[in-house]
Amino acid sequence: MRRVRYAHSGGPEVLFTEDVAVPAPGPGELLVRVAAAGVTLPVVRKVREPREPIPLGGEIAGEVVSTGDGVSGYATGDRVTGLCFGHGYADFALLHTAMASPVPDAASAVDAVALVRSGLVAYGALDAARPEAGETALVTAAASGVGQLAVQLAKLRGASRVVGAVSAGGGAGGARSGKADFVRSLGADEVITYDEEKWGEPVDYVLDAVGGELLTPAVRALAPHGRLVAYSSGGGTVEAYDLLVGAKSVIGFQMALIARGKPEVYEAWRRELWRLFAEGALRPAVHAEFALEDAAKAHEAIEARSNLGKVVLVP
Repeated sequence: MRRVRYAHSGGPEVLFTEDVAVPAPGPGELLVRVAAAGVTLPVVRKVREPREPIPLGGEIAGEVVSTGDGVSGYATGDRVTGLCFGHGYADFALLHTAMASPVPDAASAVDAVALVRSGLVAYGALDAARPEAGETALVTAAASGVGQLAVQLAKLRGASRVVGAVSAGGGAGGARSGKADFVRSLGADEVITYDEEKWGEPVDYVLDAVGGELLTPAVRALAPHGRLVAYSSGGGTVEAYDLLVGAKSVIGFQMALIARGKPEVYEAWRRELWRLFAEGALRPAVHAEFALEDAAKAHEAIEARSNLGKVVLVP
């Protein structure tokens, strides 16, 4: 089978495709013929980190071709999606049943990859903000795979005004306009770019997927008693004084802690996402589908911040 990996840190250019044996599923694992694999910013960032290479994992969707010992509830031929901690950029991947869920007949593998993992992060971050009907929200990286769903979910949870914050897409006017139009099509009431001096009227909560230097303006965008939910892998620091003057708070959110520690919550969120999808209330957008051999181009799209929605590999 084909598999994408890298031997040393760097940009998209270090990715290469190799032929390897199909792995055998271990206890509790499913061997999945991958029909779609999501490309995420955290994985793209990992490739650039000066450390030992890691498997390129993430959300996958496809068909079960065999099962390991102790597997129940899944059989050969089932369509599944879930988070793969091993090599996901591949023709076949291993998926533990604890991270797997069925894909409804009405959904494609690409739909599943665009909806489930990104949707779980968006749903969980929004839940951590404790939103109340009528409050106002700001979502950073609003055109990303997670951000696009967070904008829609905030509206569905009763936000009276949702502001989408985006990068300028390299600074080109067309890219800026294209992102703004895209985010508004998701239901955002306003769209701002990170380089604007003032991020509009204060909001009750911010869902931040960027981190780093954006944490400071994100905190300043909060109204008194506002909440910032930080779920980025980008790090960053917040000045305590900026929190004190407005009685603001910062809440950290990590999906893995929910998946491991509160599986019943994880499953409830997952069911709700599929319900909203089936009703047409939640529409995951896909920026582009890339062949496995074009994984470098997929990473380039993420690094350039040019994507409008989810970036997907289709083996």
